[in-house]
Parts: sequence; structure tokens; C-alpha cells
Amino acid sequence: MALTRPTILQIIPELDTGGAELSAVEIADAIVRAGGRALVLSEGGRLAPRITATGGEFVPFAAATKNPARILWNAHVIRQMIENEGVDLVHARSRAPAWSAMLAARRAGKPFVTTYHGAYNEKTRLKKAYNAIMAKGDTVIANSQYTKRLIEERYGTPSDRIRVIYRGVDGSKFDPAVISEERKAALRARWRAAPGTRIVLQPARLTAWKGQSTVIEAARLLKADNRLGNTLIVLAGDAQGRDSYRHRLESEIRAAGLEDNIILPGHVEDVAAALAVSHLAIVASVEPEAFGRVATEAQVMGCPVIATDIGAPPETVAAPPKFKAEEATGWLVPPGDASKLAAAMAEALSLTPDARAALAGRARNRVLQNFSLESMRLDTLDVYDRLLGTQLRASYK
Repeated sequence: MALTRPTILQIIPELDTGGAELSAVEIADAIVRAGGRALVLSEGGRLAPRITATGGEFVPFAAATKNPARILWNAHVIRQMIENEGVDLVHARSRAPAWSAMLAARRAGKPFVTTYHGAYNEKTRLKKAYNAIMAKGDTVIANSQYTKRLIEERYGTPSDRIRVIYRGVDGSKFDPAVISEERKAALRARWRAAPGTRIVLQPARLTAWKGQSTVIEAARLLKADNRLGNTLIVLAGDAQGRDSYRHRLESEIRAAGLEDNIILPGHVEDVAAALAVSHLAIVASVEPEAFGRVATEAQVMGCPVIATDIGAPPETVAAPPKFKAEEATGWLVPPGDASKLAAAMAEALSLTPDARAALAGRARNRVLQNFSLESMRLDTLDVYDRLLGTQLRASYK
């Protein structure tokens, strides 16, 4: 007999910020809208209230622990929860809790799904064994073709067990037409951006692999060449305890004489408005992005974007030489190459209004056609349906 109201349990360490965290919220909402019951186990964070706001159930849980003994105990607790709450499927979105979730799901005889969100570091055999849990789902969701290839190469996971589901962007939320002047003015005031100032935004947590140092050096090169002008570069993101890295960036900014051109304002909650006031967005990662949602969010907002040509951005940003100039939606540059980044920044900032509008239109249309939130939700519900024999996708409203 088919399940009429399946209960789906997602587990993720925290619900603070990031693509994996936001996906957990968005899929909880999709499950509820399809008539299912959505449980989310996590230590919590600023996104936790959104779980309950969608009709899902947030369950405080020590999901971030990496202690082996606690992971085994968590597996016992999750299995009890599966039985007590009638959980039909378990979906893990991060490595440490995935071990507990898999043990619990296997013991309870329930389907187990993983989403491989990141291009995890595998410098040792132990780390590779730890990461391998994310390839052990009955279905493994890869958030890009790049990620799918990574899973196949690293773990030999059969292609038919991997489902590529791109990270989705909400085109109704990320729409220049719905961003009020008040929202934009609030951000410009917070950043102390004078009227007429061009804003270049890099929304990324403060960690070395996100490439903030490359952005600082590119700005120095532009200033030395008298091409920076009245530009404010906003390195927006939490340090997340990496205070020494933040201090290092501040030192680099001072050494380059860019105190009036670069700020580190911390986390930006209203990313859509931040992109709406920005003349350019940058994804400067020096290690591969498994997806890189900033690239798609910027494009759907009509904000020109430069990304590094590693990982998934070559899938999401249409750039020469693969695409003709009249088809391009942004720029791709080599990772860590401040000179190439500076050149792309200069070109993007010098676009005429007509050229910028044409690029913005192409970019928004491409994202809505290929990387929409609705597609991500429907495809994920389809994964659940195939494992459970349910009709969640067809019931989604």
C-alpha cells in the first residue's frame, strides 16, 4: 500500500548559513507542500526558525559531533526516532551526521539518501574513508556534473545511483523588480557607500580557499593602474571563528593602501538586495566549488559575475571561449590569478548600460531555465518517490 503522508528526516550539522543548510530548508518546505512530513535534525542556527515557518519540524540534535562514540550513540537515537516518529526515509547532507544516519537507516530498513554538497579534501586515506559516507546513499544526489564526476572517480559509485540535481535559485525572491529602494538604501548605508560608488561584492565566508586575498591583490593592481576609481569592494561573510584570517586580510588591505576601497562587513542576510546594489559579483575560489550558488544568484539578479574556472562554475556561467560573446553571461578566470581577475573586473565595470542590460537578460533567462528552485525541489521529491513508491512530486503545490 502506497504511503499517503511519508515522513522524511533530513540531518545536517547546523542551520546557520550556506548552500547545504538552505537546501535543507527549501526541501523541508517542498516535502510539506507535497503533503509529506518534514523533520530536520540539527544543532540549529539562524535558519532554524524557517524550518518551522514552512510547516516542518526542527529537532535540536547534536548533529555536528565528530566524536566516534557520540556518532554511534547518535545512530541509536536516530533509529529510535525512526521507529517512534514513523520515519520513511533518511536524507543526510553532511559527513559526520551521515555516518549516524546511515547506521540508523540500515538497521531500521529504511532508504538512505545523501547529497554530496562539497568537493571535500582527501589528502589522506583516513579522510577519504571518512568522506566516502557521502557516496553510500541508495541514491546519491550530486549538485553538479563536476560533483558527479568526482564521486565516480573517487569511490567508483555506479552512475545509475547518482542523480545530478543542481542547486536551485528562487527566481521570485532573486528578482531585481521586487527589491525595494528601502532595502537597497539600507545596505548602501550600512556599507557607507556614497552616491555614485560602484560596488563589487564577494559574498563568501572568510576562509582562505574562497580567494579573498586574490580579490585584494586584483584591486591593488587596478588602483595602481588608475582603473579602480570610486569602487567599493565588499568582502561579505562571517569569519566563523577564523579571526586570524580576518586579521590577515585586514593587514593585506592596509599594505595595499585600500582601506577606503575594501570593507569586511561580516555576514549579509539580504543577499538579493546586496546583489541588486552591486555592479559586479565575484566568486574567487582557489579550490573547486561543488556548485557555487553565488554565481547563479548574481546572474538571476542581473549582476555581472566573474568566477574561477574550476569546479562547477563553468557549468553555470556561460563565458568565452566556450560561448560566443553575444551568448556570454559572465567571465571565468584562472584561480589565484590576480592579473586575470583584475582584467575581467575592469571589463565588467566598463560595460555600457546597454551591454550590461543585454548580459543581465541573458544571464537571468539561463538561470531560470537551468537552475531554478522549483526544478531542484521537484527533482528531489522524485528521488524520494522512486525509493518510496510515493507521489510527492505529483502532489507538490
